[in-house]
Amino acid sequence: MAEKDLISKDLIKRLIQEISTHIFGLNLDSIEVLETQFQRIEERRADIVVKVTEAGRTYILHIEIQNNNQSIMPVRMLRYKTDLIFQYPHIDIVQYVIYIGKAPLSMSSAIISEGIDYQYHLIDMHTIDCQHFLQHSNPDALVLAILCDFKDQDASDVIHYIIQELKIYHQENEQGFRTSMLALEILSTNRDLKEQVQYEEKKMLSMRWDELPSYDIGLEQGLEKGIEKGIEKGEKKGKIRGKEEVALKMKHKGYAITDIADITGLSIDQITAL
Repeated sequence: MAEKDLISKDLIKRLIQEISTHIFGLNLDSIEVLETQFQRIEERRADIVVKVTEAGRTYILHIEIQNNNQSIMPVRMLRYKTDLIFQYPHIDIVQYVIYIGKAPLSMSSAIISEGIDYQYHLIDMHTIDCQHFLQHSNPDALVLAILCDFKDQDASDVIHYIIQELKIYHQENEQGFRTSMLALEILSTNRDLKEQVQYEEKKMLSMRWDELPSYDIGLEQGLEKGIEKGIEKGEKKGKIRGKEEVALKMKHKGYAITDIADITGLSIDQITAL
């Protein structure tokens, strides 16, 4: 989930709530997104690390989404855990790996050897019936269906059905629909299906590419790298004006003013005045 650094923490929390409820069977009371970056010789960044509270118990929840079998996965997970212990020494750490690859699951979920008895939770999405998610009217469950094994169904048909059901569920709630679609696009990257999701969305809704939910991620990334269209145009008119144009577009799409300020570098007063 490399794009998670470019989306709002509220959306990360929403994805975690969906995954925890529908896949892990957890009933989380609160979720706090944590910033983690581990360095030894190489830089490593865990997929998702959050502090959660469940039934009065507070712990660190670490989730990795894996689309291929790696024999060294238990070693990777152990390294993540030791790094997290150093960073958060007085709190329990619960780890999950969600396997979504096409090949049968062959990874181990433990290291049992002299002096080491280590295990983590390993979820095989092939064992979770995709139809269970597709038959839900709940948009969160529909979004998670993108991670399931489609069996003999064509990916385009499944994606078309998901988007159609999301559109029906949200009806006139455009912001709710865009939030669900953004979550769908983000999760689809783990199955190399993002282009198909965007194609089906564009085809069904007659949208331009710059109207897709994930286009906003491109705007944010462009602000960081100086390559987004809005910034390129803004450079001709003045850097501040370029940021104001992006901020105004984000306001229209329902972003919180504080998030817009963090992303664009403009003050809250400047954004409010737009």
